[in-house]
Amino acid sequence: MRMTAVTRVKLSVMMFLEYFIWGAWYVTLGTWLGATLGFSGEQIGITYGTTAVAAMISPFFVGMIADRFFATERLLVVLHAAGAAALFYASIQTAFGPLYFVILVYTLLYMPTLALTNSLSFRQMQDPGPEFPRVRVFGTVGWIVAGLVVGTLGVEATATPVRVAAAGSLLLALFCFSLPHTPPHKTGAVRLKDVLGLDALQLLRDRSFAVFVLGSFLVCIPLQFYYAFANPFLNEIGVTNAAGKMTLGQMSELVFMLLMPWFFRRLDVKYMLLVGMAAWVTRYLLFAYGNNAALVWMLYGGIVLHGICYDFFFVTGQIYVDQKAPADVRAAAQGFITFVTYGVGMLIGSWLSGKIVDRYASILGGLSGASSVSGPSGVGGVVSHDWHRIWLVPAAGALAVLILFALFFRSDARPPNAA
Repeated sequence: MRMTAVTRVKLSVMMFLEYFIWGAWYVTLGTWLGATLGFSGEQIGITYGTTAVAAMISPFFVGMIADRFFATERLLVVLHAAGAAALFYASIQTAFGPLYFVILVYTLLYMPTLALTNSLSFRQMQDPGPEFPRVRVFGTVGWIVAGLVVGTLGVEATATPVRVAAAGSLLLALFCFSLPHTPPHKTGAVRLKDVLGLDALQLLRDRSFAVFVLGSFLVCIPLQFYYAFANPFLNEIGVTNAAGKMTLGQMSELVFMLLMPWFFRRLDVKYMLLVGMAAWVTRYLLFAYGNNAALVWMLYGGIVLHGICYDFFFVTGQIYVDQKAPADVRAAAQGFITFVTYGVGMLIGSWLSGKIVDRYASILGGLSGASSVSGPSGVGGVVSHDWHRIWLVPAAGALAVLILFALFFRSDARPPNAA
């Protein structure tokens, strides 16, 4: 039966709130932790790494529990209600240890909801191909609205964005009571290899697929520099309403998502991936050499490139995996790639980005190094960073992965409708 208009509206609101929550706290968290609470770069990076830890664990939760024992909409109620409480409690923490633990608990609650909202939507749709994008696009709109709200309020260096996210999480928990009933649809014994996606390991026998997996893992390490430290960077160099301006990245994501079919008809998968990697290199170089004066256009350019950075690499990569994997292991292959990239790659990137930021941190007045950072303003002054050198590190890393892909990756198929 075709999805009704009322159901489509409910799913769209669900997606809007789902990503409004994430966008409200995630973008500006580093600014609050560094500028106000005085956390070191490594501590900020490790805190952002909680999403990667949750990304590695959540497949167990979804595959072993959610799909078999609970109605999806009721599970979303519980997860988002508990998440609201965790976010509020996080907003009143000031020490690294307790705050890290609470954020970790929250991400373990939130990350499974990404898959659950998708699966709930698919279950209501007769033809997800054309129907799902029209619903999922409201998630990107929600992220944009969250950034504009936080940026306009001028509260990026405070705990307010976390509390805004908590309010959004509570609102979504209540709204989930109105979602269509979606009972569990799997039965039978749970197989560990299904949850881990181990059936996809057979694909690594193909050299190009192995290079794709390795490159995807490696490129996610420099990627975390942007997610964890772009907002602190922009605020530190004096860009006003940084969170609001960073939503230009999500706006470009929408545009390039619409343009991707046009590129698919003209470019091989390999070149789509290379364009995405080249965009990451270019973004970091623009950040390294731009400033908040005559070269401010470089900063805007680096933000707007997000559409190419994300769509041309991650979305194209998902399509490539779908092409390469036999029908019976496609779900396992997608889960395996998510584990490798959003999980392991982002986790290492979170730690490394923090170490690099600390390496080029200094106290105005001459002291340098992460060891000089203690307290909200450091020891005897305000913490500053050599952002030029910081951004050159992920630029070099992304360039190395680009070269690896260019030399060793071979695509033996073109994307759909690319004839």
